[in-house]
Amino acid sequence: MAADAPRRRLSREDRHRQLLDTAWRLISDEGTEALTLGRLAEQSGVTKPVVYDHFGTRGGLLAALYREFDARQTALMDAALAASEPSLRSKAAVIASSYVECVLLQGREIPGVIAALASSPELERIKRDYEVGFIEKCRIVLAPFGGTGTIALPGLWAMLGAAEALSHAAVTGEISAAQARDELFETIVAMVVRNARQA
Repeated sequence: MAADAPRRRLSREDRHRQLLDTAWRLISDEGTEALTLGRLAEQSGVTKPVVYDHFGTRGGLLAALYREFDARQTALMDAALAASEPSLRSKAAVIASSYVECVLLQGREIPGVIAALASSPELERIKRDYEVGFIEKCRIVLAPFGGTGTIALPGLWAMLGAAEALSHAAVTGEISAAQARDELFETIVAMVVRNARQA
């Protein structure tokens, strides 16, 4: 009988993937507050020590989820940038659409993870490191159109704030995905044009 067949033991990598998938589903169904290592173990059909072995703490789990989100966002954006035309409007459109689409792809889960990351200095530092990486990538991509061959940091941080706020509004249905993309695109173009004027 199939019920008596021994359960196949997952490799560490496959188990890690299963735990992350279950964590995303749990956040989607019940919110970030419901995500504890004990609840994740229960939902994944494993013992608590297995989950602790993979993530150590709830903070470690949240960091792993955020890293996965960031890696997906980076891959999506890198591929689109490589295929885009060498113009400000093309690069700005890629940055805007990649950011919004990646947040929408992850659904309402990622704003909760980002909010939870702010709950400890260590997690806030992880989030800030990724933000700095994103800003640096945008600076390099947009610099050729900025007049002086560089883009001022205040404008880039403002762009990131707009990207987060617009994406969150699209996830919650306050605005459409197209409105979020279009507004972020206009924000990026205006920032670079202003930077060029001030050069």
